[in-house]
Amino acid sequence: MLHLLIFRQLSSAPVYLRPQNLSILVWHWPFGISYNLEGDICWSRFGIPGCFLNDNRSLFSQSDVVVFHHHELWTGHSNVPLHLPRPPNQKWLWLSLEPPIKNRNQSAYNGLFNWTMSYRRDADIFMPYGKLIPKKTNKTFLIPQKQKCLVSWVVSNYKQDYIRSKIFQQLKQYIPAELIEVYGNWNKRPLSAKKLLPTISRCYFYLAFENSAYQDYITEKLWRNSLQAGSVPLVYGTSRANYERLVPPDSFIHVNDFSSIKDLAAFLMQVASNKSHYEFYFKWHHSYEVKTYTDWRERFCSICIYYNQLPMHKVYHDLYSWGNK
Repeated sequence: MLHLLIFRQLSSAPVYLRPQNLSILVWHWPFGISYNLEGDICWSRFGIPGCFLNDNRSLFSQSDVVVFHHHELWTGHSNVPLHLPRPPNQKWLWLSLEPPIKNRNQSAYNGLFNWTMSYRRDADIFMPYGKLIPKKTNKTFLIPQKQKCLVSWVVSNYKQDYIRSKIFQQLKQYIPAELIEVYGNWNKRPLSAKKLLPTISRCYFYLAFENSAYQDYITEKLWRNSLQAGSVPLVYGTSRANYERLVPPDSFIHVNDFSSIKDLAAFLMQVASNKSHYEFYFKWHHSYEVKTYTDWRERFCSICIYYNQLPMHKVYHDLYSWGNK
């Protein structure tokens, strides 16, 4: 591990330059699913130079950054290595892509972490579930052919008291049953990864309903299940303004735009019957395409991209307050 530490007398705080090679230690794999780290993964797969991932805990003292995924901490499957002498310039990164309600109490980790990685835009490293990027080719996007399906929904975690469940039950009162397709473990109709997008693409709209309404919490329900599939997302969760920070305002329909679910259902029926109106929601495809983050290695490699921009003396003395905004 090569450290280059340069102090410039431009301010009272020192200015750090990034090490030529950064070593990122994955202390434990998220949800216990490990990945192959042989070779220069960050460069060969993601085009990020000078960034080396490892999951060998014996390299702790040689690592520039150690990453801790919060799920393994609060469940007790892993612990922070307080018993090891921590190098003075080593940074600890707290990672969670879950909403606050699933992170439990983080108070036990106050004063330990330097940086955060989260779907939240105010995290030290903003890591969304997906994003729009400039289109790489001139290939014309073709809207998938629709069948007799107005809306589809893939759901496994169904609870009657969830707001999204109540919205769905109300929609069923105004949309004919034969125009609604529901999949997932909830109703014992699981879809394989291979069949997921082709099945959703046959329907005009997808219910991209989040299970929690938190700032910036916009998951694969929008990016993969809707936008990538070629189905117009009907979203519920955070505000319309929050969605519009990441995607064009004419790329989705928000439940909150309507005074009643009855009006919403009528609008969906009207849009589906009007070809030009429906195609309006796909105009963004002329300039953009969807990129989703599905490989944890890419998330870890991205730490190296932001390393120089991150505050070198930051410490989260109250991680719980930050994580529960």
